[in-house]
Amino acid sequence: MTETLETHTEGHPESKESLTHFGFKDVKAGEKAGKVADVFHSVAAKYDIMNDLMSFGVHRLWKRLTIESSGVRAGHKVLDIAGGTGDLTMQFSKRVGEAGQVVLADINASMLNVGRDRLLDKGYGNNIEFVQANAECLPFPDNHFNCVSIAFGLRNVTDKDKALASMARVLKPGGRLLVLEFSKPTNAVISELYDKYSFKALPFMGKLVTNDSESYQYLAESIRMHPDQETLKSMMEKAGLVNCRYQNMTSGVVALHSGIKP
Repeated sequence: MTETLETHTEGHPESKESLTHFGFKDVKAGEKAGKVADVFHSVAAKYDIMNDLMSFGVHRLWKRLTIESSGVRAGHKVLDIAGGTGDLTMQFSKRVGEAGQVVLADINASMLNVGRDRLLDKGYGNNIEFVQANAECLPFPDNHFNCVSIAFGLRNVTDKDKALASMARVLKPGGRLLVLEFSKPTNAVISELYDKYSFKALPFMGKLVTNDSESYQYLAESIRMHPDQETLKSMMEKAGLVNCRYQNMTSGVVALHSGIKP
């Protein structure tokens, strides 16, 4: 069993004076990671419950489609970034088998600990490694993984271009990057209903379940600030990936982007 918890969260002093967004607010780039960390420290214990409530359980289907699109098979090495409570890691672990390896990486210690405890309690861990890491400066060798995934985490990253380049770097040639993230609805009626739900129902549910409405207000705002489908596709191409494409789910509320390292 590989049960390690390493810490690789180097800062980036060069970016501290520039501004970025934290939800709808402008903050110093060097402060965003800490603010995001506070959000996930607050919600970690009830994260899975809230996922089911917020998505009416549909997040499980989004993640299943991500796994099925991965091309992962026995013996592969997989990196699950922002892996949180381990939904994707668990499925990847089954696919790669004893000869493979899955790394669950998350910048947030609270989320990583919840994920590790959950997976070990369910009998997983023989082929899983747990690493606390920043997506912008991944502590892994070049050309190392057959697949890299990040589900509902990219919108929280301060420098998304830097993170995508880091993910591309650690992929093997021919390896696949999968980005599952909230996106822009393609239907005007759905978009209007989604806005009302996001800004009224989500904070209310967050208050009831986690006693924290502000974190779920941030969630709604961070989704609106995330690049749309075509912009994210272009960013992946800029990172050096090819055959970049996306699949809209639930009328574009969520999109699965994929790209291949040449």
